[in-house]
Amino acid sequence: MDAPSAAMAGSAATAIMDWRLRTFELYSRVRGTARSDGAAAAHALWVRERDALFAGHPASALNEEKKARFRGLAVAPYDPAFRFDCQLLPEGAGEEMLVRTGTDGTVPFERLGTFSIPGVGSLAAWRLRSYGGGIFVPFRDAGSGKPGGSYGAGRYLIDTIKGAYLGHADGAFTLDFNFAYNPSCAYDGAWACPLPGPDNRVAVEIPAGELYLPELAG
Repeated sequence: MDAPSAAMAGSAATAIMDWRLRTFELYSRVRGTARSDGAAAAHALWVRERDALFAGHPASALNEEKKARFRGLAVAPYDPAFRFDCQLLPEGAGEEMLVRTGTDGTVPFERLGTFSIPGVGSLAAWRLRSYGGGIFVPFRDAGSGKPGGSYGAGRYLIDTIKGAYLGHADGAFTLDFNFAYNPSCAYDGAWACPLPGPDNRVAVEIPAGELYLPELAG
């Protein structure tokens, strides 16, 4: 690797590190705001800060041309009907999922169990079985890929290795679909994004959280 290439790679790595640190900080603020001012206020903070990151951060999944016309992510108004506190049940625990990606090779996950969500369905919870660990809950709903709906390949609900986590107490995890977000590959195909398998698909439409703007497509 020549010096300019090495410098560019170092700059990109530093930018991604900063993005993740900011994301961890943001979710810490979101959890605190939810406790003090309620979930809707926490959601407003989340929307505002993510818009700012996408618009100006060097590790944004938006390229410079998309940033120039960016006016905010498509996020539905907060709906408390899509916030749940769910126990992680042992169903399916121990199953293996191998996700093949174009840039990161095969990424191994182990199933921790299942969330049974009233009125929504069941979602598998996964542990990243490689460096960093982390709990991962992606999902795909009936609105995925429809006009005005969500990203066709699915969204993320929990991804603790990247800070996306709303907390849990007494064994119950906070699952709030208002905070569901699109993987980076929705906006830039160069990103490697594990996507929902059969055990992370639900038959109902979930019109909450980040939706999809085709003009920002990857």
